[in-house]
Amino acid sequence: MLISRPHEEVFDYLADVANHPEFMGHFTEDWHLTREDTYGKGAGVRFAFKQRRNAFPWIDQTIHEFEPPRRIVMVGRTGKFNRIRTLTVWELEPSGAGATKVSVSFEKVPKMLSDKFGEGRGFHRAKWRKTLRVLRDVLEGERERGPRATIAGGARKPATGFRFGEPSSRLAK
Repeated sequence: MLISRPHEEVFDYLADVANHPEFMGHFTEDWHLTREDTYGKGAGVRFAFKQRRNAFPWIDQTIHEFEPPRRIVMVGRTGKFNRIRTLTVWELEPSGAGATKVSVSFEKVPKMLSDKFGEGRGFHRAKWRKTLRVLRDVLEGERERGPRATIAGGARKPATGFRFGEPSSRLAK
């Protein structure tokens, strides 16, 4: 997919996993970050696929390889007992003045024969093609940006409501 944005800008956008729900929201839901730092190697997310008859829709993915500005490899697990390994590879290459060619591949490696049933190869192939179109539209300004992923468990420091230096009402008495 050709995106009319500079190579580095597209890479920086993809390297921040909190941005992924903005262009993957059409077939995923319930995004949560697995750590506070959302950019680069080690950044991870947990989300669910919107797929009918899927009893185990959750997937965890973490950036495993980070090669700026051309490649991002995410590894993870999904399925029953998280026994199905996943691999998502984003590859970028400059294409002319201010444009970037982006490709993505997604692979599931079932551990058992029963894991192959309901794997949804056609489901994923179609959804990832649409993902590239939505990514292009978001980055080129044709589509509004959607919600970003948040940290599971609620607010983190310093936004927890606790203020240092203020005596607690129970302790002040």
